[in-house]
Amino acid sequence: MNKGAHKTEATSPGNGLLIIGHRGASAHAPENTHAAFELALDDGADGIEFDVRLARDGVPFVFHDATLERTAGVRAAADAHSSTTLSQMSAGIWFNRRFPRHASEDYALEKIPTFAEVLQQYARYKLYAEMKCEDVSRQPALARAVVELISAYQLSHRVVVKSFALDSLREVKRLAPEIRTAALFGRSWPRPFVPAAKIIAQAEACGADEISLHRSLLRRATVEEAQRRGFEVLTWTVNSSVWLRRALALKLRAVITDTPGRMKNYLVKRLAAPAPR
Repeated sequence: MNKGAHKTEATSPGNGLLIIGHRGASAHAPENTHAAFELALDDGADGIEFDVRLARDGVPFVFHDATLERTAGVRAAADAHSSTTLSQMSAGIWFNRRFPRHASEDYALEKIPTFAEVLQQYARYKLYAEMKCEDVSRQPALARAVVELISAYQLSHRVVVKSFALDSLREVKRLAPEIRTAALFGRSWPRPFVPAAKIIAQAEACGADEISLHRSLLRRATVEEAQRRGFEVLTWTVNSSVWLRRALALKLRAVITDTPGRMKNYLVKRLAAPAPR
């Protein structure tokens, strides 16, 4: 299917749980590319999740890793290149080599997109943009650039900005309080017990609207307390019906998945099944 030819905006079934493609449909197409985003939306996803970095020339681009080696085949820091150079790099050849079962000749033509391109092309959908920047001194610049583009495209009602760098979320809120943000909490946190109060306190301190938990941190007490305090809660990476059922039971806002088509099908079937007597 040609780019831009995907269906009109998907709507989540009546329960409100959103299915969000993790870097697009990254299990079946090269992550953070138009091919993965298009596939996710064609498969019924309610939106897409992707990573945003700041190129050397100050232009935000869509890429996950700190280096280009894994997916672009270049031994260099991702943020050290200009956006012009990055936009000429292949973002799909690696996928064909690593996952021949899902390979496509078209994937070899995929390039690294800019944040502006993604905002333009998928403006009708829910967009979760994760800010990534290992250099603390450049994090405010990334936050400003992200805010400027969201504001320029008038998409504060569509985009949720998320990050592990909670100070960056605080900066987004300072610049544009109307933009929703999500505080990320991942597998680096001590387990099996992480006090809900600690997660919620950090989310409140940076002014976040949502809390995004890795599924290993998905405890009922944490979710219910967060919801009681007014937070929407979402989780990643949900690739099985077991975790989808848990998300439904906890009344989460969204699940982020590598296989949005399969999770959407699970969700539709689950909601269509007769209630147990």
